[in-house]
Amino acid sequence: MSDSVPVAAIGARPPVVRVLRGGEELVANLALAAMVLLPLAEIVVRLVLTGGIPGSIPFVQHLTLCVGFLGAALAAREGKLIALATTAFIPAGSMRQAAEIFAAFVGSGVSMILATGAYDLMLFEMEDGTIIASGVPVWIAVLVLAVSFTAIALRLVWRAAPSWGGRALASVGILVGLWLGNTDGILETVPVWPLISLVLIAAVLGAPIFTILGGAAVLLYMGDGDLPVAVAIRTYDLSIQSHLPAIPLFTLAGFILAEGNASERLLRAFRAGVGWIPGGTAIVCVVLCAFFTVFTGGSGVTILALGGLLFPALLRDGYRDRFSLGLLTASGSLGLLFAPAMPLILYAIVAQVAPDDLFVAGVIPGILLVGLVVAWSVREGRVTGAGRHPFGWPELRAALWEAKWELSIPFVVLGVLFGGFATLVETAAFTALYCTIIQGLIHRDFAVAGLHRAFRECVVLVGAVIVILGVAVGFTAYLGDADVPFLVVEWANAHIGSRLMFLLGLNLFLLLVGCVMDIFSATVVVVPLIVPVALQFGIHPLHLGIIFIANLELGYLTPPVGLNLFMASYRFNRPLLEVYRASLPLLAILGFGVLIITYVPWLTLGLLDWLGRI
Repeated sequence: MSDSVPVAAIGARPPVVRVLRGGEELVANLALAAMVLLPLAEIVVRLVLTGGIPGSIPFVQHLTLCVGFLGAALAAREGKLIALATTAFIPAGSMRQAAEIFAAFVGSGVSMILATGAYDLMLFEMEDGTIIASGVPVWIAVLVLAVSFTAIALRLVWRAAPSWGGRALASVGILVGLWLGNTDGILETVPVWPLISLVLIAAVLGAPIFTILGGAAVLLYMGDGDLPVAVAIRTYDLSIQSHLPAIPLFTLAGFILAEGNASERLLRAFRAGVGWIPGGTAIVCVVLCAFFTVFTGGSGVTILALGGLLFPALLRDGYRDRFSLGLLTASGSLGLLFAPAMPLILYAIVAQVAPDDLFVAGVIPGILLVGLVVAWSVREGRVTGAGRHPFGWPELRAALWEAKWELSIPFVVLGVLFGGFATLVETAAFTALYCTIIQGLIHRDFAVAGLHRAFRECVVLVGAVIVILGVAVGFTAYLGDADVPFLVVEWANAHIGSRLMFLLGLNLFLLLVGCVMDIFSATVVVVPLIVPVALQFGIHPLHLGIIFIANLELGYLTPPVGLNLFMASYRFNRPLLEVYRASLPLLAILGFGVLIITYVPWLTLGLLDWLGRI
């Protein structure tokens, strides 16, 4: 959710503040633009020169780190850092204000500890003189980490309260963080669990999710006598993840589509094709939501972007209010199993499997889940007799012709990737360019201002995700150092008697995880723990990946804190309990689908086997 700022308030800001804010956005947007242009240039140059552009790959990887953390600072400025939605249960007034101040106190303190670690890493890199490529030093990228964490801390304090008194209380967290981060061995002789408990309480009260993982990581390392720089080193390791740049690039393509009128053209095309079927408009909404979630990578984004278009369309065609609310709440995450959704790419990175294999693995399970929701929509159409649109060849031809460029996107993307014309990152950059040409030049839906908004929104969303990934890598590294994966395997071997029991327990565990954690941090933290256990029971890593994402997709709908529930409550201005009731049938239907995916591995592996990829 975001806080809107009145135009008058923006104009009232001092000129220096407006320049700094604009400059911050400009730097982040230029870095993202460079991420698009370098892979595109690599494709062209590779046709002429063997080996392509020297240094382009490490530059793009480091730009991803810079875009992510600059975006995190922007997300903090706009109040869009990902957090648990539990603050909605705190009564408004002094109680909520106190909770927000405490959350900001802890969040700013954790951020400053992380900032001191990044600053120390920058000093080490300056001393070592490590180079990214073409003479550009590594310490510049690490400086972005230090500056971004500092900016996040300050902005958490600023947004903690409207009064200077409340901000002053929250700002004590910055001083505490600086003290802890700069005092060697301060936690080595004391238990750190009370401090970690405070971090967990702050997260429940509204502190950003990255403070849970980042706070736990730095406190555990410091409790073992290490410095916060240990987490900064692991965070910097994101810059060597070869597939990670594809996430912001595909996300940019999604925001470019959302900025134009692609949704209206696709709605017309799908309605012309299937609107005559019972439940036709509902089917169109399901497919359209899945299409957009594939590229935006966030179900909440889909609900916010398309809800204002699709909800009135359903009501106009005679669908029941509760059915429409539940359908759109559930449909927001249906596209996560289709290529090139962000969770698939991230799982491939963490589990070290080929992303294109995972893309193939998700096809049939994704179709199954969409098909189940479509079947529910058909039932609704038959029961209620909701409005159906007469089929007509002229309208279908006209609608398909108007939406031909948007409809071509999946085929173009998969053709470029699987045809061997480009790597995953290059395909993502090409997709962003292709969507820009479609929306900006062919349809002329927006000009430079619209493209700027798409870049800005992409940077903010990616920043909210990357900052979680960065600290989650540090937390996962600590778990590895403490042999937690090995202990989990030992426990599983001793207490779980069969593959069936493991899968059932995995479903329940992942449903809980998906309910309380975002899919990105859950992937980085949980996947390294469950992959070794799954291998012990003969579960293919690709099958495990689809099980994992499908379960977390279901977790978005699970009360009390499933993310889709809060997004739908916010977007449609409905009480949470009303959203819960509306979503329960879809939760049961999709839960049935997840069980089928889990216990019928052929759905995941059959197409791969047929293609000779396993």
